[in-house]
Amino acid sequence: MGDLVFFLILLGMGYGVGTWTEKRHYRSIMEREEQLLHLPAITAKKVELDNSKVERAVLVVGSAVISVDYFKRLLAGLRNIFGGTVKSYETLLDRARREALLRMKEKAHGASMIINVRIETSTIGKRAFKGKLGSIEAIAYGTAIKMNS
Repeated sequence: MGDLVFFLILLGMGYGVGTWTEKRHYRSIMEREEQLLHLPAITAKKVELDNSKVERAVLVVGSAVISVDYFKRLLAGLRNIFGGTVKSYETLLDRARREALLRMKEKAHGASMIINVRIETSTIGKRAFKGKLGSIEAIAYGTAIKMNS
């Protein structure tokens, strides 16, 4: 009985700390997105630029790895049994993608815009967790363009 109580206490603490950490990360993401709102990151088939005004064009990359906490893994396991949307993993993907985009923008020092932005995601550590998701990696890359004034 004592082991069950101890397990439930640890599970509750894990849920509380995981929720607090996720909310703190979302606040940080929203603040940084607001600061970098002036730097557009676009994907377009054709971008019309006057080459005489382009001062610099450089590849910029941002990546983020977000780990799955035990409670989310437990919830996803239950959701897989009953079916439906796995919302706990959706927030991981959202955070990873947004964080990767922000890190890419932060590396585009002085750029006017970032063009041809791509985002790729992958899972990390499936073998270590016996086929279950360990972490999610998102990588964002594009071409940072600095225009002459």
